[in-house]
Amino acid sequence: MDEFDIDKIDEVIHGRVRLGIMAYLSGAGSADFNGLKARLQATDGNLSAHLRKLEDAGFVAIDKSFVDRKPLTRVSITESGRKAFGGYLDAMAALVEAREA
Repeated sequence: MDEFDIDKIDEVIHGRVRLGIMAYLSGAGSADFNGLKARLQATDGNLSAHLRKLEDAGFVAIDKSFVDRKPLTRVSITESGRKAFGGYLDAMAALVEAREA
């Protein structure tokens, strides 16, 4: 476990809902708010708070528009979000490797 560096785990991503958002978006690229909410079993307020934190970090971009007079919020992963998520996965892989050694 000496090779493991706790500082490499990004606290912005590490929360359960934020990790779920990043994992989903890393594959899908983008998603609408209601789809994410259903997928993550989150409330409107909870998901909004987590998206705001990811947006403030520059990991996701949020686009609000109207479709047939109904609000539509789309969330997409940014390039820095992809890099941060890759770094997070690398750090977690290092933790698993260190534990297995």
